[in-house]
Amino acid sequence: MTSLPQKLIALSFALLCGPLYAEIQSQEITYNAGDTQLKGYLAWDDSSNEKRPGVLVVHEWWGHNGYAQKRARMLAKSGYIAFALDMYGAGKNTQHPKEAQAMMSQVIKNMPLAEQRFKAAQKILTEHPLHQANKTAAIGYCFGGAMVLHMARQGMPLAGVASFHGSLGTQVGAQPGSIKSKVLVLHGADDPFVSDAQIQSFKQEMKTAQADFEFISYPNAKHSFTNPEADRLGQEFGLPLAYSQEADQQSWIKMQAFLSEIF
Repeated sequence: MTSLPQKLIALSFALLCGPLYAEIQSQEITYNAGDTQLKGYLAWDDSSNEKRPGVLVVHEWWGHNGYAQKRARMLAKSGYIAFALDMYGAGKNTQHPKEAQAMMSQVIKNMPLAEQRFKAAQKILTEHPLHQANKTAAIGYCFGGAMVLHMARQGMPLAGVASFHGSLGTQVGAQPGSIKSKVLVLHGADDPFVSDAQIQSFKQEMKTAQADFEFISYPNAKHSFTNPEADRLGQEFGLPLAYSQEADQQSWIKMQAFLSEIF
């Protein structure tokens, strides 16, 4: 019979001689845009010191919360350095739709402010030692999806943007040649917040702007189909929200292929 000390020695040897398993590291970062203090969340895989593409994650209308941070960690596991940014300031978030609507409206009505906050987060990401120069993308959910589409319309230096169940409308449509990013829209076919007319208008806008875009609609998927909390929040507040595991998984796989393509 092997004694306990011998077992411990054998285990220690195996750990020392076996492969080193990387861990996803994360860091909360406080930064500023003008007079507003923002709180973001950086995630990366520490298995290598090699530079890698970066991805900005823009939160839902609920604000910078654990869901956005989870997506940043998932991107880190896929080999990117990811920064879940803060569009409201002070890392504010809520689970009440009236509060979410109020915070979102403050940003929507002042798009130059939104651009300033986005650029401040982009600076944090692109100046990180692990970030690979000129390789940055942005993804967004709900409100965040509308934000990344806006940044693409403004010609921001992004390789690509991906919108998950985001709003498609805009105050100022893209002009021919203005969009430098590839665009991916991942939409729930049963999302009542986005009408067929808005979808057709968006597609025409992208074609007129000569954008490289793809629009994917997932059958039976409602608004917020990627968020497992959608069912609870929808039932609690009487909102047409619902999680779809199938659409969530398929859209994430599609986004990963999209990032591989643009990088």
